[in-house]
Order: sequence, then structure tokens, then C-alpha cells
Amino acid sequence: MIFNLIYRSLRQHALSTVVTAASIALAAGLLLTVWVVKTQSQSVFAATNSGFDAVLGARGSKLQLVLNAIFHLESSPGNIDAKDFEMIRRHPAVKAAIPIAVGDNFRGWRIAGTVEQLFNDIEYAPGKRYALAAGGRNFKIGEPEAVVGSYAAKQLGWTVGSTFRPYHGLAFNPDGEQHEEVYTVVGVLAPTNSPVDRVIWIPLEGVQTMSGHNPLAKTELSAVLIQLRAPTAGLMLNNQINASGGKLTFAYPIGSIVAELFNKISWVDKVLTLVAWLVASVAAGSVLVSIYNSMSARARDIAILRALGARRRTVFGAVVGEAAVIGLLGSVAGFAVFAGLAAFVASMIQAQTGVVLEPLQWNPVFWWGPVTFVGLAVLGGLVPALKAYRVPVAETIAPVS
Repeated sequence: MIFNLIYRSLRQHALSTVVTAASIALAAGLLLTVWVVKTQSQSVFAATNSGFDAVLGARGSKLQLVLNAIFHLESSPGNIDAKDFEMIRRHPAVKAAIPIAVGDNFRGWRIAGTVEQLFNDIEYAPGKRYALAAGGRNFKIGEPEAVVGSYAAKQLGWTVGSTFRPYHGLAFNPDGEQHEEVYTVVGVLAPTNSPVDRVIWIPLEGVQTMSGHNPLAKTELSAVLIQLRAPTAGLMLNNQINASGGKLTFAYPIGSIVAELFNKISWVDKVLTLVAWLVASVAAGSVLVSIYNSMSARARDIAILRALGARRRTVFGAVVGEAAVIGLLGSVAGFAVFAGLAAFVASMIQAQTGVVLEPLQWNPVFWWGPVTFVGLAVLGGLVPALKAYRVPVAETIAPVS
């Protein structure tokens, strides 16, 4: 009987049911998106290091150095001398040292100068080396050639053989200085789902000797990407370089430094989560109002059911069950809202950082989120359920003279 009562009530009040379920879907989708993007971003960004353990750069913020050298987001805190690169490259604790130089762009896509070793010898993730799409090759030192990240190449419409002239500076200014050099794309990297995908890579000296650059740039680097032979070496170099108070900064470990970024912007997550819960509370309130307002119209039907033998608890359970079903429908629809919102946010993060999120990957919020929303809907249905429980049979059925 109780299931039949729930079905008939939902069908009879279809419009209010759809509207109320939609408000729950919006709240559920927002909460799922905030939670999944927050937790997955923290784990993915902390694990993104392009295969390196540390970064050496000019004296300044470690976070700025990592964002500039690994994520290609920030400006460089300054330059270091070639002799500093030689010092760290020859250090017995260092397995590999890759120099990079930045300072130019093409229509907002960052150009970075480096050496062939980055693509030939380095694993950007355990067991994964850089690969070039069919028909491509690595650039040659001393030649005006470029290897382009997969995402940048796709957005720019570049293939092997495409040419371009770099613009000066990290930010694109169409009226700004455009360098004389013409570079030819000789290779497009296979996707790595990392910041490397957003970068246009050219030989190191291409950036250092670009027309219009400061003559000092010929002997300077923006940073050095470092692979260590052992984790203990990182602690040793960290104390040796950073504690000396010199002109260099040794950023190690990269994952912990990136975590600082999320600590600084944690208030954004808290605000968005609070908004999601506020919307959820409003949705629960709408369940209460929707069912409660229909109680006057239902009172006679409820009294007749009671007169025919229905128990108070049956009527109470039917109203609570109706609220639970509305909450369940909203939660299920919330996954559709989540899929759309999360896909949009993930695409924005990839466009800005090159890091790829997988929003549909299993997350515990996928079970406790819907359960919570159904629970909130049930709470919202308790008040009208109590009203239905207390409907006076004789007074309600009695004819009005």
C-alpha cells in the first residue's frame, strides 16, 4: 500500500516534484563538482613534476620557481648564471640537470628553450618517456626549430612544417615586439597530460640569443630542472643552498611546494562548498514546503484512507517515502549536472595548466553525497509527515453544512 501511495502522490503533484528534484539536482551537482575537483586537483598537481625532483633558480619564492619551471604559469623570479648550472650539473648527488630559459611567447603560448636531453633521456613519469607524433623529430641544437606540446599544437593548428615568429615577453601583446627569427615545427609531442603539452620548445640558445634580448641572456638561465640520485640528496642540497643566504633557491620537494598553493587558495574551496551546502539546505526546505503546502488538499484523502483501515504510521511513512524519492530523483539527476560542470572545469584547468583531471574517476563523494541529499530530503519531509499523522479522521470526513 505504501508504495502505491507514494507513486500516486508523486504523479498527482508532478510539477512540484520536478521543480523540487531539480533544486536538489543543482545542489548535488555543485557539491560533487566542488569536492571532486578539489580532491583530484590536489593529488594530481602534487604528483605533477615532469619527472624531476627539484628546481634550481634565482633567489626568491620556491612556489614561484616551481610554478614557472614546472607548470609554466608564473614569471621567472630572476635568472641564474651558466656557472651555477655547471655547479649543480657536476654535483655528485645530481643524476640529471636540464637547463631552461623563458621570456618569449607566441599568441600567449609560452616558448621555452631547453636541450635535447629533456626529450631523449628524461622520463616525465615512471616508465614513460617523451614520444613524437608520426613524421616528427627532435629539434637540432643551433637550428631555428621547435618541438611543440600536443595541446598547444592542437589549439594553434600546427603540424610538422608549420612556421612562426616569437613575440617578446611571457604575455601576448599583439602590438608588442615580434622577433625576426622564423622557427619551423619539426615535431609534435605525444600527449603527456602534463604542463609540457602547453609549451613550444626550442633550443636553449634560441631563447638566449633571440634578437632584442639583453646580451647578458647569452650566459643566463631561467631555471634548472634536477633529478637526484637519492631523496637524502635533496635535503642536503636544500640546506646547503638555501641556508647559505646566497643568490640561489633550491626548490625541493616539488610536491610539498605545490601543496602550499592549495593551502593558500583553500578558502575558495570552503566558500564553494559552503554555497553547495546552502543550496542543499534550500533544496531540503523546498521539499518541506512543497509537501506541506499540499497537505490541506490531501487531508480528506488521508482521512478516508485512515477510515478504511490505514494506520497512522502508514500515512507517515508514505509522506516520508515521498520526500525520500524526491531526494533520490534529485541526487540521480545531480550526476548529470556534475558531469557537465566537471567537464567544463576540467577543460578550463587543462587549458590553463596542461594538467588533465578525470572527474568520472571513482570518488567516495559519489556514495555519501547522494545519501546525504536523500537524508536532507527525508528531514524536510518529517514536518508534513507529522501533519499527515495528526489528521483528525472524523472532523475531516464530516460534511460541511
